[in-house]
Amino acid sequence: MSQLLSAEDKFDIQQNFRRYMRLKDSNELANDAYKTAKANRIWIAGIILLLFALSSVFFLGAAAGLFGVYFYNLIISGLDVNSSDESIEELDRWFITKQLKFEGRILYFSQDELLENPIDPFNEACFSTAE
Repeated sequence: MSQLLSAEDKFDIQQNFRRYMRLKDSNELANDAYKTAKANRIWIAGIILLLFALSSVFFLGAAAGLFGVYFYNLIISGLDVNSSDESIEELDRWFITKQLKFEGRILYFSQDELLENPIDPFNEACFSTAE
C-alpha cells in the first residue's frame, strides 16, 4: 500500500469508523421500521369505519384514531430514517476531508477508483509513524 493514514488522525478515524458502523446498523433498522409502518394496513380498517361513521359519531372517532395511529407511525419512522441518513452523510463528509471514502461498510482511499486496497483503520500498518 503506497498511501498511509496520518498517525495524528488515528484516534479520530477509528472512533468515526465505529460510529459509522453503528449508524449504518441503526439506519438499516430505521429503514425496516419505515417499511413496516408503510406496509401497515390499519388505514383500511379506518376506511371501513368511515362507512359506519355515517350513522354514528363513535365510528368517526374510531376511524380518526386509526388514521392517526397509521400516519403517526409513518411520520415518526420517516423522521428516524432522515435523521440517520443525515448523520451518515455528515460522517461521509468527514471521511472525505481525510481523503477516505466508504463503499458499503468498507473504507478506501478516495483515489482508489478500482477499490483494490481496502483500509483497516485498526491495523497499525495503515498509519504513518508519528514524528
